[in-house]
Amino acid sequence: MMSTMHVRVSGIVQGVGFRPFVYGLAKRLDLHGWVRNTSNGVEILIDGNTVNIDQFVKSLSDEKPPLAKIDSLDLTRVELSNIQYADFEIRESAAISGAYQPISPDTAVCADCERELFDPNDRRYLYPFINCTNCGPRFTIIKDIPYDRPNTTMADFPLCDNCRTEYENPLDRRFHAQPVACPTCGPFVTLRDSRTNLPDSRISTIEYRIHAILKTRRLLREGRIIAIKGLGGFHLACDANNAYAVEELRHRKGRAGKPFALMAENLETIESICKVNEAEAGLLTSREKPIVLLEKKREANFTSVAPNMDTLGFMLPYTPLHHLLLNQTDPILAREPAPAVLVMTSGNLSEEPIAIENEEALERLSPLADVFILHDRPIHVRCDDSVVRVESGKWKDLPLSTFHFLRRSRGYAPYPVRLPFNVNPTIAVGGELKNTFCLARDGYAFLSHHIGDMENAETCESFEQGIKHLSHIFRVQPELVAYDLHPNYFTTHYAHKMDVPQIAVQHHHAHIASCMADNGLENKNVIGLSFDGTGYGTDGAIWGGEALLASYADFERFVHLEYLPLPGGDSAIRHPWRIAVGYAHALGLDIADLPFLQKTDRQAIAIVQQQVDKKLNSPLTSSMGRLFDAVASLSGVRSDVTYEAQAAIEMEVLSKPFIASADTYPYTIDETINVKELFTAILRDIRANEAIGVIGAKFHKTIAQISMDICKQAREQTSLNEVALSGGVWQNQILLDLVRDGLEKEGFVVYFHKQVPTNDGGLALGQAVIANVIASGAGG
Repeated sequence: MMSTMHVRVSGIVQGVGFRPFVYGLAKRLDLHGWVRNTSNGVEILIDGNTVNIDQFVKSLSDEKPPLAKIDSLDLTRVELSNIQYADFEIRESAAISGAYQPISPDTAVCADCERELFDPNDRRYLYPFINCTNCGPRFTIIKDIPYDRPNTTMADFPLCDNCRTEYENPLDRRFHAQPVACPTCGPFVTLRDSRTNLPDSRISTIEYRIHAILKTRRLLREGRIIAIKGLGGFHLACDANNAYAVEELRHRKGRAGKPFALMAENLETIESICKVNEAEAGLLTSREKPIVLLEKKREANFTSVAPNMDTLGFMLPYTPLHHLLLNQTDPILAREPAPAVLVMTSGNLSEEPIAIENEEALERLSPLADVFILHDRPIHVRCDDSVVRVESGKWKDLPLSTFHFLRRSRGYAPYPVRLPFNVNPTIAVGGELKNTFCLARDGYAFLSHHIGDMENAETCESFEQGIKHLSHIFRVQPELVAYDLHPNYFTTHYAHKMDVPQIAVQHHHAHIASCMADNGLENKNVIGLSFDGTGYGTDGAIWGGEALLASYADFERFVHLEYLPLPGGDSAIRHPWRIAVGYAHALGLDIADLPFLQKTDRQAIAIVQQQVDKKLNSPLTSSMGRLFDAVASLSGVRSDVTYEAQAAIEMEVLSKPFIASADTYPYTIDETINVKELFTAILRDIRANEAIGVIGAKFHKTIAQISMDICKQAREQTSLNEVALSGGVWQNQILLDLVRDGLEKEGFVVYFHKQVPTNDGGLALGQAVIANVIASGAGG
């Protein structure tokens, strides 16, 4: 029997080899018709034997290309008695007004291209922009959909005859690979300082073509700092084993203590430095190539890279240029040996967005870098590296490959979160720190790449550019805008300028809703533990230690940390000794004799105490993050920090060896979590010269027990048995392990983030779903 089928495929099906896959499949099954890209996916008309058509449809999902992700297959039997197709063809793309589709994130160099990169007989030997349909830039070069070369930053690179032959052959691995190029027709690299062009790679012989790369390898080995233009922006790189170079980079970048990311040539090198389990190895070698946090081996050094840390953030090369800078075996590259491990940190001053344009980098990064390795392929969207951590896999229903995001960006953004219900076209602008925004429509929520902290004009401009670009790509004409309650956030002011209905969303409610949407929950009530550093409360106070009874539609504050003063407001976050002094003074506790205050000016201490007494610039806070800061400072971890949560992070490191044997401190819970008994007991341990790690371990155990007690109280009063954990404090692995394991033993169903970060990088997802449920009038 003969029949005809119309197939519409949605998902990530453009720029991933889907059309040649369809072409080859149709040929194999002796089917006729056509396939084409459209603005909302791939459209197929298939004609032939009914059994073969059924096999064709099944194979679309079973055999799809490695980068393809199918969200839906819409099938329609059609009558085409007057039309017969003699063959199967790939048609020109069709733009459909108002239509949209998910687009592929950037992907790392595939195994085939890596093999060709180091094959002396291949015409792309040592070419730093080799790619194919299965790898290379996508999101960072796309300007519009459909995803065709004229709609990318490769439009200005006409294909040579050899590349065009590959590009136009449906059976070639580079068929319609939009960034395809070679040394004859593609981008090239240039090495220069801020003033002088050095020999570039647009020279015919291999030796001259890679002159810039060879010299860069030598400069890195000599301890120089290099600005490298990559896939989604510039990195600043140096030899990770050269402590002087690392400290010089810290000094120039204004990044006193925060860990740097590292890149090594291969997995074996990383395994010689860190403990790497099967799941971590899988992530390191995946096509996304994120930065993976790994436990450092005891004998490993790298103290200057990650001071006071027991973990290192490693990634493997994900662009051809990275491979060329790190490869140790190619005979030509080996003429200039490369460092085994490079620091690869974002190309910016602290808190600024990464540079993406050559002239911009030469201007902004000249004080930071000795030399620049540039290329002329434009970057349309800046995109930082993603940072992930693998779960231990010991919890019920968690596969060993489960991981969670600390930052979701390159390799993953802007792949959407599938929502449990359809929504109106919406923009959710996120928060002030670790900002991402969210564009939502129909059943999709598109979380942006990492924008950063909205602390300067450059980041705010990047935020606005990102919204404009992705709104166009995904054809979102917003009918709703969601924003944080905080009246002074840049994102709040941005939302107020929009001429559409506006819905303010409380920060911690958004965290819990984000976790719910991340796990695909329908609108239902859960117990939400929303623990973070800062969020504007409905009463104008700074919240952050919140147990909520929440749905998408509404929330009730069940229990929270007691309010304590934050002397100096936001400035106290950089000086946790001020938080410790303020908390202790408000609780009526004398800490003048404690060691951590001995180097602090007595007048400064008195001023903080006066601020608390007179309520001068001492806003009240229920923040769990600030409680961690106060305890870390009290116990002697550090009095001042150079990056967010540094004191708490270092306390976590010191606490790990003592967790198993630690007991808990006393506390009471009524309408609030009261901490005077907790502080009194901690002070007793400090005066008894107890080790910092022991105090930290007992404190972690106490917060975990408080969390479990609250959930049990909430279950007794409401019969709710599902708990959502969200907020930046849950990046603390000790606390997450203790609470999730403890709650599951008590019979609770526990939800944690899977697709977006638990910190403010996932906030916009919660804002988007809450705003839509509120706008629709749905109850919770």
